[in-house]
Amino acid sequence: MKKSISMKLIEIYLILALIVITYSSAIPKPGEDKKNRVHEQKLSEAEHEHEGEHNPDYDHEAFLGKDEAKTFDQLTPEESKERLGIIVGKIDKDGDGKITEQELRDWIQYVQKRYIITDTDRMWKDHDVESDKLSWSSYKKRTYGSEDDPTDEDSSTFSYKDMIERDERRWKAADKDGDGYLNKEEFADFLHPEEAEHMRDIVVKETMEDIDKDKDGFISLEEYIADIYDEEDDDPDTVQDEENLHAGTPDWVQSEKDQFINHRDKNMDGKLDQEEVKAWVIPEDYDHSSAEALHLVNACDDNKDGKLSKEEILEHYDLFVGSQATDFGEALTRHDEF
Repeated sequence: MKKSISMKLIEIYLILALIVITYSSAIPKPGEDKKNRVHEQKLSEAEHEHEGEHNPDYDHEAFLGKDEAKTFDQLTPEESKERLGIIVGKIDKDGDGKITEQELRDWIQYVQKRYIITDTDRMWKDHDVESDKLSWSSYKKRTYGSEDDPTDEDSSTFSYKDMIERDERRWKAADKDGDGYLNKEEFADFLHPEEAEHMRDIVVKETMEDIDKDKDGFISLEEYIADIYDEEDDDPDTVQDEENLHAGTPDWVQSEKDQFINHRDKNMDGKLDQEEVKAWVIPEDYDHSSAEALHLVNACDDNKDGKLSKEEILEHYDLFVGSQATDFGEALTRHDEF
């Protein structure tokens, strides 16, 4: 389907806006790849599971942090192991030569907090701050520039004006003292609302706005699946069984449908309301850092003593620092690959 001129203009505005400011929150922005939507508090930009299988790239970023992970992607296996050995020493707080699940959990939480601090510092320096505070008008001008709003023929598509209004709403929620300005701590909440208790309603509201295309205040099964699956991107090789082959959808999509019906839709009315979306987006009884630490211990504890030695971690270095996208770092060292 050909896009109208107005839709193309909107896409250009969105691209320019996103080039100026890069959000690193759990809230997806208009134009993001639907399949890469991550709703819960993120340890990684990568999906925790991909088509039903645990995604090693998630471990990669959760353990190292996004920026450090990129550095490791460019190292040879030998260099990766050497640097990983240094990191192991930092994780082993009591210096007993064994990494416990708690020590791994603490490290993963440290990496996540470090990323948020670093990202906030970077964004803070990019704006005109006066007296250690940033005004909404200054932020809006730096981020969006013009206030012109191209007419959008498709009401389901976020317009330029919609993005500004959405950001202003999030800004007001982050502005704890209500003075119209954000200090650095409040700005961190604005950029990473999933990390702040008082911002959780914004997380839920923005998620619903992204997925609820018919604007009835609920997320239907069709809207839920449409958000993560585009038939045009379907790969025939991912279709495993005869039933799904006939249906034209891969197995992981059917698995998501089952999740919606049997777990997400708690009152079984065929749609998700705000409370059900909140339970999905920000589950209160689920600690991502603990779950990731447990996964890493279970995957690498060869002698089954419940702890990881430096040798066990280095033996499984690819799980901790390897990226499949770059053949565990080697591809980027071979210029003939690109």
